[in-house]
Amino acid sequence: MAFAAKDTTLTLYWLEQSRAHRILWLLEELDIPYELKTFKRGSDKLAPKALKDIHPLGKSPIVTISSPSSEAPLVLAESAFIAEYLCDHFGGSHLVPERFDAAKESQVGGETGEWLRYRYYMHYTEGSLMPNLVMKVVTKMLRTAPPVFVRGLFSFVASKIEENFLNRNFMDHLDFLENQLRSAPGGGPFLTGQKLTVADIMMSYPVIESMKRIFGVQKGITEDRYPLLTAYASRLQECEGYKRAVAKIVAIEGHFEAC
Repeated sequence: MAFAAKDTTLTLYWLEQSRAHRILWLLEELDIPYELKTFKRGSDKLAPKALKDIHPLGKSPIVTISSPSSEAPLVLAESAFIAEYLCDHFGGSHLVPERFDAAKESQVGGETGEWLRYRYYMHYTEGSLMPNLVMKVVTKMLRTAPPVFVRGLFSFVASKIEENFLNRNFMDHLDFLENQLRSAPGGGPFLTGQKLTVADIMMSYPVIESMKRIFGVQKGITEDRYPLLTAYASRLQECEGYKRAVAKIVAIEGHFEAC
């Protein structure tokens, strides 16, 4: 049963150029009242220390939920956990596929294809795909952050990491996602089937970031090779909830940059 929104105060702590934007989008899809507090990265590109006052790790997104019956606010961290909790308690059933096929309730193997994909992508996003994108940021820093007189050496190391590890991993993941879209239940157009789910929202950040960081930059990774994935990234950004979330940030910060 969903909590009555009037009995709770929900606050999202949003950090620029971060995965927190997925939770802002989700809140727009849930259509519930919430407060939004925005933070900027420091000159070191890290989150500000003020976030540690809310959660010990000082990462974003963070969501707090206060209600008359609670002595202290409930503090939620980690995107997938936040997303699942919000869907469980704030009317997000329309963003989660039906779990079981008819007459197969609670049977092993009785889950629908849509639900299996949804649950898989809730974990795949951070467990398999995002580490490669984080490493891409690290290799970029190796090329630009060190003092000029040693930058060539660090750039050489970054190139070797990309050549021997990252590039092949990226192509494997993008090939996989292109094929997953091609075989999506009901013909898609989302990874989980014909309807947007919270798993698609979770996938939005790494997919959009992939378009920015590697399409047309890494050899062999082009829009022509991945037409379905390219269209999927555009489709996510055209969702009304995504656009409303962007508009909220523009109204506060004056601009929005996904990653």
